[in-house]
Amino acid sequence: MTKSKINKEFFLNLLQIPSPSGFEVKIQKYIKEYISRFAEIVKVDLHGNLIAGIKASNAIKIMVAGHCDQIGFMVRSITKEGFINVTAVGGIDVGVVPGSVCVIHSKKGPIKGVFGRKPIHLQGQEERQKMTLDLSKCWIDIGAKNQSDCEKFVSIGDPVTFDLVPQELKNDLISAPGLDDKVGVFVAFEALRLLSTRKLNCAFYAVSTVQEEIGLRGARTSAYSVSPSVGFAVDVTFSSDNPGGDDTKTTKIALGKGPAIVVGPNANPKLNEILFKICESKKIPYQLDVVGGALGNDANAIQVTKEGVATASIGIPNRYMHSQVEVVSWNDLAYSVELLVEFCSQFKSLAQLEFA
Repeated sequence: MTKSKINKEFFLNLLQIPSPSGFEVKIQKYIKEYISRFAEIVKVDLHGNLIAGIKASNAIKIMVAGHCDQIGFMVRSITKEGFINVTAVGGIDVGVVPGSVCVIHSKKGPIKGVFGRKPIHLQGQEERQKMTLDLSKCWIDIGAKNQSDCEKFVSIGDPVTFDLVPQELKNDLISAPGLDDKVGVFVAFEALRLLSTRKLNCAFYAVSTVQEEIGLRGARTSAYSVSPSVGFAVDVTFSSDNPGGDDTKTTKIALGKGPAIVVGPNANPKLNEILFKICESKKIPYQLDVVGGALGNDANAIQVTKEGVATASIGIPNRYMHSQVEVVSWNDLAYSVELLVEFCSQFKSLAQLEFA
């Protein structure tokens, strides 16, 4: 499958909708409206997960999860001078925060701001040498005259994101905040769109899960509800094809060379065997991601739902994870969609996953 066959507009729209953990309503509303044309079942549960299904009468259920929440901030306080202090939502890399453009998603609409900190000229020697920063030493400046002026636009508890502007790079790469994990949402729901016209021997559920960044919470509740036999988590994974890559800490993985399929205890080996055979027969490029323990993504929660789920994890190679300039390849997205479509089209029986 080439990138021309996937709906790029859908993906670009996802990237521009704010969705810090706990603030996923807007993006779920958009996905629900989009996918309702293709799905038989579409619902948002009480936790906020969006679940869309096709071929629901089939006994075998396959669930593909991508989490729609992204890292971000919340307004914690406003100083008398009109500057905004924030708290982190998820795993913020404070080192990339100073000097970045942000957006406060207030009840009165989006408010642009910039993250400031003490200028280098005024820093002591210890401050200059320190590589990590304290988020409390940064603040947001929206240009307010004072606290009263700021409070006309901003309220305590408002969510904040980096400026959600995608940038197309050379060689079919795209950069944006929130690629972790809107790539997973995109792959899951693109697979559903393409599978909706095919004859399947299984029910297929695409799930946009919430609150992954604060503990895999949405995957836990949605997997319990769907109760699948087979589950996939589609998320980002570390690429090593850049000066910051370290093959001693992560598997050697590069952008544009296909999805990274996790091998290790959090992945069902029989399920992986099927995925590898499909990749080889359909000439879908893929990479291996070696993880020796439980994953830090939705596959962790899905695998141990109820009596257990045959689970696989598909990683989209990503540079600069948890920053405002994450980078992925359009081609890796297309390959991942193709892999899921082929798997679901060919899957016929749970006997294919029996160990003995």
